[in-house]
Amino acid sequence: MAKYLIQASYTPEGMKGVVKDGGTGRREAVTAAVKSTGGRVEAFYYAFGDADVIVLVDAPDNVSVAAFAMAVGSAGLVSHFKTTPLLTPEEIDQAAKKQVDYRAPGR
Repeated sequence: MAKYLIQASYTPEGMKGVVKDGGTGRREAVTAAVKSTGGRVEAFYYAFGDADVIVLVDAPDNVSVAAFAMAVGSAGLVSHFKTTPLLTPEEIDQAAKKQVDYRAPGR
């Protein structure tokens, strides 16, 4: 399973839904939606600033996370949705050992 950081902000109408359902109600809805794609919510937080919600997700693949993002986006109640794939230190070690044939611009 791969890990993803999801950050989202609600539209004013979406925030009305949070007030109605409560924070735990929205967490349950997100958890169920992620589970339906074969994933798991590792952490769910509300925040101040650019993102209203921050979610850490374990998902089987990019397609599963894309399906979740499409479902959320198509509902029209989120104004900002950002997904960041997360890499473990071990994956960075593997990447550092890979040979890349790259020529920098102008060289």
